Amino acid sequence: MSAISFRAPDRGLTGPFGRWERLRQGLRDNRLTDVVLAIFAIAMLLAMNAMVEREVVPYHLLFLGLTLVYGFRVWPLGQTLIVTLLITGLTGWILVAHQLADGSNRAEWAEIPLMPLLFLAMVWHARRRVAAQREVEVMAEQRRAALLREREFFRDASHAIRTPVTIARGHLELLDAGRTDPVAREDLAIALRQLDRMTALSNRLLALARLDSGSAVRPQRLDLAHFLEEIVRNWRSSADRVLELDPLPVMPAAIDPEWLELAIDAVIENAAHFTGPGDRIQLSCRAEPGRFVIGIGDSGPGIAAEDLPHVFERFWHRRPPSGSMGSGLGLPMAQAVAQAHGGQVTAGVSPLGGALFEITLPSGDQLVID
Repeated sequence: MSAISFRAPDRGLTGPFGRWERLRQGLRDNRLTDVVLAIFAIAMLLAMNAMVEREVVPYHLLFLGLTLVYGFRVWPLGQTLIVTLLITGLTGWILVAHQLADGSNRAEWAEIPLMPLLFLAMVWHARRRVAAQREVEVMAEQRRAALLREREFFRDASHAIRTPVTIARGHLELLDAGRTDPVAREDLAIALRQLDRMTALSNRLLALARLDSGSAVRPQRLDLAHFLEEIVRNWRSSADRVLELDPLPVMPAAIDPEWLELAIDAVIENAAHFTGPGDRIQLSCRAEPGRFVIGIGDSGPGIAAEDLPHVFERFWHRRPPSGSMGSGLGLPMAQAVAQAHGGQVTAGVSPLGGALFEITLPSGDQLVID
């Protein structure tokens, strides 16, 4: 069996034990960094005390070391201020003592507060960066949690809808079998069509939940041209539209045929909703460097410019000029299928005058098949 290869998480560092191990590792690494920095600071202070008239060299190296380490290891603010004041006091005392003893130029005393101030300015920027990073992490976690809740809702709603719809359909079909009144039969047919919509809605909710989980698509290598010809053949036998597909050369591709057929069926169904008997629906496919582009155009009224940004939103509807409303999930499901393959669906204007949807998929060479 083939499957898209995903990078498996490091299971040794996941779960409660993994978090504890990461915490211990972090503490161990940080403690080592602090110890090395403390040794370096003491060494620089001793060098300052020993290198009379050249004490500014270890003085600058000391603050350079603090700045470099703080860029990777952000200490709590209180500890940072205490360490800065302590080092400022010790280095200042050494500089003042040496220059009072040898009577050299006291202009270098200005560096005693200058270097700590430069270091504290860097601390301020580093803390702002850390705060921004944490905010982004919190937003990402909230987004992930929202997507998880949405996926669970779709899955639960789909299962909750299926059972009552199946029961209602059974009872309506029993009633329909015994009716001869044409008005009653028409009413029953309307009710059954609405149940069909509910079934389609349930199926697409479940499909979206599986696609959102990221593990539904299982590509396999096949001839994309033959695959499209089969889809067109199926639709020609069930739709009163003129479906066109130009002859295509052999196009080997790595796709999940079941999911991609659902996506293309959803787009063709959308075209059928916005066209009438005898109107044209045209399928095409072209190979471009690194990808395939499957086009589905129609001769319907097209999509208004203000509607284009919304056509892939879940439960967003356009009202067809005639015919029944869709579930509002067909095009979003097609988009989810394309994205699960590493591609996308775009909407535009067809050369036939109506809407054009293009499903762009990476070529087989860019997918990893197990």
